[in-house]
Amino acid sequence: KVATYKNAGYDKVATYDKATYDKNAGYDKAATYDKNAGYDKVATYDKNAGYDKVATYDKNAGYDKNAGYDKTGTQDLTRSCLSYNAEVSAVLGVDLGTTNSACAVRANKETRMVPNSLGARTTPSMISYTRDATFMVGEKARRQAVANPENTFYGIKHVIGRRFDDVEGFLSKVTYKASKAPDGGVAIVCPMLDTTFLPQQLSSKVVGELGSDYTAFFNKDPTSVVITVPAYFDDAQRNATKDAGRIAELDVLRIINEPTAAALAYGFDKSQNARIFVFDAGGGTFDVSLLEAGDGVFEVLKTGGDPSLGGDDIDDAITDWLVEGFRENHGFDLREESRTLQRLKEAAEKAKLELSASSQAKINLPFIVTRRGKPLHLSTTLSRDTLDELLKGLIERFREPTLQVLQEVSISPQEIDHVILAGGTTRIPALQELVATELGQEPITGINPDEVVAVGAAIQGEIITGDSSDIVLIDVTSLSLGLETLGGIHTKLIPRNTSLPTSKTEMFSTAADNQDAVEIVVLQGEREFAADCKPLGTFKLSGIQPAPRGMPQITVSFTIDVDGILTVRATEGSSGTTNELEIKDSTKRSDDDIRRMIEEANAFADQDQEKKELVTLKIDAEATIYEAQAKLREGNGEAYDEETTNRIQDAIQALQAALNRSDPETIKNCSQALRQLIAQASS
Repeated sequence: KVATYKNAGYDKVATYDKATYDKNAGYDKAATYDKNAGYDKVATYDKNAGYDKVATYDKNAGYDKNAGYDKTGTQDLTRSCLSYNAEVSAVLGVDLGTTNSACAVRANKETRMVPNSLGARTTPSMISYTRDATFMVGEKARRQAVANPENTFYGIKHVIGRRFDDVEGFLSKVTYKASKAPDGGVAIVCPMLDTTFLPQQLSSKVVGELGSDYTAFFNKDPTSVVITVPAYFDDAQRNATKDAGRIAELDVLRIINEPTAAALAYGFDKSQNARIFVFDAGGGTFDVSLLEAGDGVFEVLKTGGDPSLGGDDIDDAITDWLVEGFRENHGFDLREESRTLQRLKEAAEKAKLELSASSQAKINLPFIVTRRGKPLHLSTTLSRDTLDELLKGLIERFREPTLQVLQEVSISPQEIDHVILAGGTTRIPALQELVATELGQEPITGINPDEVVAVGAAIQGEIITGDSSDIVLIDVTSLSLGLETLGGIHTKLIPRNTSLPTSKTEMFSTAADNQDAVEIVVLQGEREFAADCKPLGTFKLSGIQPAPRGMPQITVSFTIDVDGILTVRATEGSSGTTNELEIKDSTKRSDDDIRRMIEEANAFADQDQEKKELVTLKIDAEATIYEAQAKLREGNGEAYDEETTNRIQDAIQALQAALNRSDPETIKNCSQALRQLIAQASS
């Protein structure tokens, strides 16, 4: 070892002689690294020489504002912020959502989303009044919602145009307070201002914010707007939504259904005939629509859905899971504090979004509450499997309207050409699986589901203003419309799923002699009797000239415009008296009313028809009795001989007895016998 590794090959003395690395020779600091010679600071880094601020960075020379950045030249603020001279429409397409809202416009024959001040393409539908006496809208309002829960307002779409009694359950879950307005509607309380706001006033703040984003981005003011609403919004909700746009100082050109807007956004080839199924699941509402497109026409064949189902329900399910888990571990209900509830809702929504892309989401909320002076924390993990289990009941609620729409039009999933997803809730894998399974095909996902409705609204705005006239949009009524007639019958003038706009006129008369006024009760629903339908409004037509029953000619017309607003007009022919009613502030149906109306109409169809036939028989029988009695009075009671008169009177008594027994067959036979006697006596 000594010979091989030390003295021969690796002799330290020979090979690594320190003389080679003599510090004084090879690395003489004075010679090689003389600071004064090689790195003379004065010579090399003389501030006055090499970096003379006056010479090199003279503001007046190199960056002369008037020369290099002349506002009238390079930075002209009157120019569009786009890289080209965009021909931007002044019509906004607004998706006024429950959770988020979005705005789109048409520019250079393309649809562009309008980003907000933070660069995002959607804006939270939240409004807050802050301590510095200003309104905040969108993400700014969301960020301070935990610290200012009673003055931060959200979910306004749930209550707009509705009666307080119908939404009291929803209002009990939010962090702000609301009361019943004098007209029975909703008044939202703002403690910091010590005042109340109508829902449309708060929604106008969101519309106004979207308009401000448009102004900031395109450097011009918008003039008008097309706003989308769920297909099941009634007249009161549509009018309140329209009022929100007007309060924001915009001309509301049209209120259109969200599924219809989604179909427009994809712009299917006009030469093809296609059936399109739109599955629209937003934050607070769920709509499904079946449309037919072809030759430039979009026609809505059928609509359905659930007006109280959406992403908020999924957030609530996750929130309830968190609350129950915390209660089991710590014995405390987190719902008791509004600030804590807001933190839970935000965490639930974040976890929901995360689980759309990953298999699990961690939820950490430190210092969630303090108990006996000790802070408690919430920390857990939510898996996608657990979420699917939590959503089983909700998934069934999404499934039922989807299948019902197809059943009602007798169309199989194989006959559907395209399936469109709209609304951020459709990102949830369980919902995408539901759509693919029940409709037998993967949905089209070319447009962001959060943006597709706003895109369609912008296209509709272009159609209305005449910039694009090769597309026709036809919406339909969601429920039948009619009025109450003699016997409490619901006489339908406009059936369900009638294409809009539409108008229908029918002739009616009085039910009693010398009747000088009639009360017209406008109804909505599918049942055969007024008592089983929803009254939308009532008005009186007065000034009818005295006449026998059945003589006055009263013309009643129902007109529904493209926004779904109903106007009812009644006119009496001889006197010319007229009156009309616009169904504008009608009572809102409860969340399940529409589905209940349709289901009850199907369940009670046979029973209602049987009852209607009996009522119709009675009305006809009473009319026959009236006619017979009028004949007997002619000529001071001497129109017929005594025998004929007695026979007619006996027949009248027999028919009246049959009416009292409500026996359809007997009524029919007695009515026929009386009519034959009258005919024979008059011949």
